[in-house]
Amino acid sequence: MTEPSQFSLFEATSAVSPTEPEEPSASAPGESAETALVAPGESAETAVPISELNAAVREVLERSIRPLWVVGEVANWRRMDSGQCYFSLRDEAAQVSCVMWRSEARRLPTDPQEGMEVCAYGRVSVYVARGQYQLIVERLEAKGEGLWKLAFERLRRRLEAEGLTDPARRRPLPFLPARVGVVTSREGAALRDLVSVIRRRAPWTHILLSPCRVQGDGATREIVAALEAVTLDAGVDVVVLTRGGGSVEDLWCFNEEDVARAVAACPVPIVTAVGHEVDVTIVDLVADRRAATPSAAAELVVPDAAELRSRIARKASALVSALRGRARRAEDRASRASERMHAGVGRFLERCSSRLERLAGQLEALGPLATIARGYAVPMDESGRVLRRLGMYALGDAFRLRVVDGEVAARVEGTAGLEGTAGGGKPSPSESDGAPEAAR
Repeated sequence: MTEPSQFSLFEATSAVSPTEPEEPSASAPGESAETALVAPGESAETAVPISELNAAVREVLERSIRPLWVVGEVANWRRMDSGQCYFSLRDEAAQVSCVMWRSEARRLPTDPQEGMEVCAYGRVSVYVARGQYQLIVERLEAKGEGLWKLAFERLRRRLEAEGLTDPARRRPLPFLPARVGVVTSREGAALRDLVSVIRRRAPWTHILLSPCRVQGDGATREIVAALEAVTLDAGVDVVVLTRGGGSVEDLWCFNEEDVARAVAACPVPIVTAVGHEVDVTIVDLVADRRAATPSAAAELVVPDAAELRSRIARKASALVSALRGRARRAEDRASRASERMHAGVGRFLERCSSRLERLAGQLEALGPLATIARGYAVPMDESGRVLRRLGMYALGDAFRLRVVDGEVAARVEGTAGLEGTAGGGKPSPSESDGAPEAAR
């Protein structure tokens, strides 16, 4: 039997028309029909294995149909542990099996939903082991930004459920940061714009750069590492995460969950400025503040020196005015208090004077002078002691009588009790203490 491997099945099937069988050719002299070259599969003796048949079909398909875009709805999507994805694309009349290898599948922002309309770019092939025709997909895009939007919303809802997008957790930015950390590409225009604005507004501010890639493979990992590195510096007061504009795919690393969680875990306030003003990323939702551009982020984190000087001048003027006002009010209060005090002291003195006058009048009315003024005299010995009782008088003793306008010298010639007889007899014990207080 002739060896069929002398030429391929594809060449054999291409050389023979399926509608016009080849005429048997005359054998060369001395050559039998058995030894003539026979194409594989033309006889039972040259039958080809199924694997060769499937391989030949795959070769025909891959040679004859160039890579192309197809459109259809996703069905039966499965992502394997190894990373490749298996699914079907279908329309109203047909469907085709598809496979997407791990290297291409990992670039997808998320897995498509069942029934989502997508465009797939790939090449037609055959899975030889099963003889199954399939499309090997290299790119998969939803209509518009459907797949990117779907991935964005899925992550946003998950972070929102955890409270990471709650506005209440946002921290205020420091008023006058001394040290600003910046996470961005070293070569990007975003860094130049940010530094220029900070130098102009607050030249005393120290800028600490933590460089990283901001798009492409590995950017997510580098951004997370750069955020962790910049916050190791204990002097950093605020961090800015930024990059310039780009397509949705260029900015997608800022929509990755790892980056969003690193931003949320930043120990100091963080400002994001990613893309253009219309671009909103996941990190913008979890950051403390979002700026439309890198320049706007610089204006957020540092004050303007000129404005600061003006503000200080206004504050100083307001402080001086306030102090003057307080001094005037204090002076007015002191003046009113002094007036009230003088009035109160005057009233108090008036009350005291009136009371003293009343007491003096009472004292005068009860005093000996008042008694003398009424016509009485007060007897006193030489030492000024008032002689109140008979027992204090002895016959012949000299004493003085105090009258209203002077004194009168007198001598005891005799004593008499209230009920005794005239003469100088000694008073009875019961009367010895009863001397008159004044002599008429």
